[in-house]
Amino acid sequence: MSNWEIHGHELVTCNCVYACPCQFNALPDKGHCEAAVLYEIDKGHHGDTKLDGLRLGILYKWPGAVHEGDGTMQIFVDDRATDAQATALEAIASGEDTEDFATMWWIFHAMAPNRLPTERAAISLDVDIEERTGKGRVGDAFSLSAEPIRNPVTGDTHRVRIDLPNGFEYRIAEIGSGTANVTADIKIDGIDGTYAQMAELHISGTGVLEAA
Repeated sequence: MSNWEIHGHELVTCNCVYACPCQFNALPDKGHCEAAVLYEIDKGHHGDTKLDGLRLGILYKWPGAVHEGDGTMQIFVDDRATDAQATALEAIASGEDTEDFATMWWIFHAMAPNRLPTERAAISLDVDIEERTGKGRVGDAFSLSAEPIRNPVTGDTHRVRIDLPNGFEYRIAEIGSGTANVTADIKIDGIDGTYAQMAELHISGTGVLEAA
C-alpha cells in the first residue's frame, strides 16, 4: 500500500438544504443525493509521486441516501497531470491505499458501484473559504459556484460553520449557497441555491491529519 497525504482545499456542492443532512447523520431532504465537487492540492504526494498544484473533480449521484448505495460517480483528473500523477489521483479518489472508512473518498466510492470512465480535463478552482465564495470548472463537464447565505429579510450575509471533531473529511467547513451546471453524462440538475461547503483539506490514507 502506497502512503499518501494531501493538503489543500475543496469546494463541494449538493442538492440538499444548507444544513446538509449527511453532516448530521440524517436522510437527504429530497430523498436522493447529487453532488459536484472540486479539490485543489497545495501540497501532496502519493508514494514518491508529488501532487502539488493539481486539481481533481468528481460528480456523484445516489437514488437515495449515500449509505444505501447504488450510486453513480465519475472522476475528472487535471489535464496537467503526468500519467503517474493521474494514476495517483484516481487511486486516492477511488479509496485505494486507504484504511476502511477513513476518508470520504473511500466511502463514496464504496457506495457508488456505477462508475463512468475517468476523464482528463482542464480544471479551474478559485475559493475564498473565509468569504464563503468560490467558483470552478471542469472542462465541458460541469461548473459550480458558491456565495454566502443571505438573510432573506435584510440581504446581509449569514455565516454558518459545521464543526466535525471526528469527521472523515474536515474538521471545520464554511457553509454557503451553491449552484452547479452539469452537462456530463451523469444527469445532475438539482444543485441551485442549495448546499455548498468550503474547507481546508488535511487528509491521508488513515484519515484527517490532526496535526495540520
